[in-house]
Amino acid sequence: MSLKSSTAIAAGRFSYWFLHNFRHGGTALPGKITLALDPDVLQTLAQHYEVAIITGTNGKTLTTALTVKVLRTTYQHVLTNPSGSNMKQGIVTAFLTAQKTKSGKQLAVLETDEANVALVTRYVHPKLFVLTNIFRDQLDRYGEIYTTYKKILAGIKLAPQATVIANGDAPIFNSVKLPNPIIYYGFDAVKDKEQQALPNTDGLLCPQCQHILRYKQLTYSNLGKYYCPNCDFKRPELAYAVTKLIAQTPQSSTFEINDQPMALHIGGTYNIYNALAAYSIGRFFQVSPAKIATALGDKDEKIFGRQEVIKVDDKEVTLILVKNPVGLDQVLEMIKTDPQEFSLAVLLNANYADGIDTSWIWDGRFENLPFARIPAVLAGGERYRDIAFRLEVAGVPANTFTKRENLEAVLTAVKQMPTRRVYILATYTAVLQLRKLLASQGYIKEGMA
Repeated sequence: MSLKSSTAIAAGRFSYWFLHNFRHGGTALPGKITLALDPDVLQTLAQHYEVAIITGTNGKTLTTALTVKVLRTTYQHVLTNPSGSNMKQGIVTAFLTAQKTKSGKQLAVLETDEANVALVTRYVHPKLFVLTNIFRDQLDRYGEIYTTYKKILAGIKLAPQATVIANGDAPIFNSVKLPNPIIYYGFDAVKDKEQQALPNTDGLLCPQCQHILRYKQLTYSNLGKYYCPNCDFKRPELAYAVTKLIAQTPQSSTFEINDQPMALHIGGTYNIYNALAAYSIGRFFQVSPAKIATALGDKDEKIFGRQEVIKVDDKEVTLILVKNPVGLDQVLEMIKTDPQEFSLAVLLNANYADGIDTSWIWDGRFENLPFARIPAVLAGGERYRDIAFRLEVAGVPANTFTKRENLEAVLTAVKQMPTRRVYILATYTAVLQLRKLLASQGYIKEGMA
C-alpha cells in the first residue's frame, strides 16, 4: 500500500470514528475525505474482495440487504453499504468500516447507483453484476430508460469476465449482446395467456424490429414473459424462477422459487423480485436453497424507508419510499390489498435527491384505491399542494382529506388518525426528514440502517 493510500484511509477511518462517536453519523463524508486525498483509493480498498455490484432503478437497497443475509449463512466476511449510500463516496466509506481478517473468502455486496457503476468498476474488479430493473425515474439525472442502461453498460463493459445476473422479465436486459456470462431470473408462476401491457408503459418496443411486444405472462409494467410477434426476440431461458405464488398481503408473501417454499415478511410483488435476485446471488455463491429460505424468512429485516413498520403511540405506521411511477403504482397495488381499514399519508418533496420534476405522481393510479375504507387521507411535504391536487382529482372525499406542509403537523395528524394501521408514502428526502423527527421524539433510533 502506498503512503498516499494509507494516509487517505487513515484520515477516512478517523473521520468515520469521529462522526459516529461525536455526531449523528455519516456515510458520505468519510468517503469524500478519503477520495480527496487519494482519488484511486478504492482500488486499494477492494483488492482482496470478491465484489457483487447490485444496480437498477428499483429494489437495490432491499436486494442488497437480503443478499447479505443470505450470504452470511455461509460466509463469515460479507461487507456491504447498508445505509443505501450508493455513490462512489458511500462505497468507499463501506470499505473503510471493514474489519481486518486473516482467513476465509471476503465478499463485498455493493448497492450502486446506476450512474456510478462505471465509476466504481474502474477501480474494483467485480465478480458479479446484478441488474434488478430499469424504469423511468429521475429524468433530470438519468434520462429515459435506454440512457440509464447505457450508463450501466459502460461499467459492465469494463469487466467482461464478470457474470451478470439479470431480471429476465425485463426486455431491456436482453436488448444488447454482452460477452459476459449471463444468468436470468424471473416469474413463471401462472399459465400462459395472450396479453399486452398498458399503452403508456415504457420499454414495449422490440429492440430488433421496433414492433410492440406481447406477453404470455405479465407481472407488472413491462416485466413478464414477453415475445415479439414479428421476429424471434423473446424472453431468455430462466435459471431461477418464481414457480408458484401462494399468498400475498401488504405485510408478507409466500411463494416458491424453483419449487423451494419461501416466505418473505414484507409485502409487494416487487419485493418478491428482490428476494428472487437475492436467491440467484446466493446460488451463484453456492448457498443451499434451504439456507436461503431460512435467511429470507427472517422476521427481523428492517430497511430504511422500505416498508419500515414503526410504532407511533397506538399506531402501526408503515413508511414506504416512493420515487417513480412504477414503484408508486406497485405500492398502491400492495396497500389496497389490506383487508383492514387503514389511513394514508403521502409526503412529496422535490429536492435534487427526489427528482425535481413531480409530474410522475400523475402516473400512479390513486383512483384505484378503496377510499370507502380509508377514513383518513393526508397530503404533506414541501410540495403538498401538488400531491393534494393529485389526490383530489383521484377522488379522495373532502371530509376525509387533510393537508399539512410542516412535518410536525403531519406527525400530529397521523397520531390522530382513526385507524390503527397507517401507511405513509414518502419521497426520499421526506423519508429522511420524517425519520429524523421520529428519532427526536424517541420512536426510532437515529440513523438510516
